[in-house]
Parts: sequence; C-alpha cells; structure tokens
Amino acid sequence: MSKVSMVLNGKKVSADVEDRTLLVSYIRETRGLTGTHVGCDTSQCGACVVQVNGKAVKSCTLLAAQAEGADVVTVEGLASGGELHPVQAAFREHHGLQCGFCTPGMIMSAVDMINRHGAGNLDEKTIRHELEGNICRCTGYHNIVKAIKAASDQMAGMAQAAE
Repeated sequence: MSKVSMVLNGKKVSADVEDRTLLVSYIRETRGLTGTHVGCDTSQCGACVVQVNGKAVKSCTLLAAQAEGADVVTVEGLASGGELHPVQAAFREHHGLQCGFCTPGMIMSAVDMINRHGAGNLDEKTIRHELEGNICRCTGYHNIVKAIKAASDQMAGMAQAAE
C-alpha cells in the first residue's frame, strides 16, 4: 500500500491505495468521480482521458502512485461556478455526443488540443488527426469536430474580449 496525494479538481486529496492501482480506478472507485470512463482496458479508446499537470493523459495507463503530487482534472472539474466550460457547452450545443460514453474523454482531449494549438487555431483536419486516440463507437465524429472547432473559436473570442 502507498499513500497517494494529489490535487484533484482543485481539492487536495489523499488515500492509501495498492501499488498497482491505476489512476482511472483511483478516480472512479476511491474518489467516486465516475465521469472518467473505462472503455477498453488497453489504452486504445480514450474514454479515460484526464488532465495531469495540464496535459491530456489516458488514466488507464498511469498508476495512481505516478500522479503523486500532481494536479489532476477530470471532466467534473472543468465547469466553474455552475457554468459549463466552453468545450462542454459546445458539445451540448452542437450535439457532439450520442450515447455519451466517449464524451468525457473527447472533451478532455479537446481542452488539451485547444491549449496546445491555441484557441482559434484549429481546423477540421487538425481536429480529426488529434482525435485519433479517441474512439466514438457511435461514429458521431462530425458533430464532435464541429463542437471542438466552435469551442476553440469561442475561446479565441473570449481571449480577445479580455484584452
């Protein structure tokens, strides 16, 4: 057993976990945050994507102990003050989900994509390429791509308005 401490969605948390505990299991089972999904157990689907120290990570590929001291954000941690994150709002507005199983991982990957490329700097080809590590079994990619593009453009407008 190891004691693992991290900041999870802005709150300092710690727990004793078995050394083999995956971050996704820690998030879901120990912390009770079930927005992060387990879809494949082989790191192929991307349903378990979270942000670790500001970067998208498939949480099924990381031990909880490896996240010791890290800042971890799940889909539940994106909204602020009861208001959806722009990516979450765009997924809702542009119907970027069907069954919803892949949605948390897609949203977390989209936030990372926008952070790395810069708001307003995404085109459809780039978005589709960046989503290769996320699988939507409902094949709803068209609306997912539209939602990510819309969120990126909206976030660019918000940044310009703040200047």
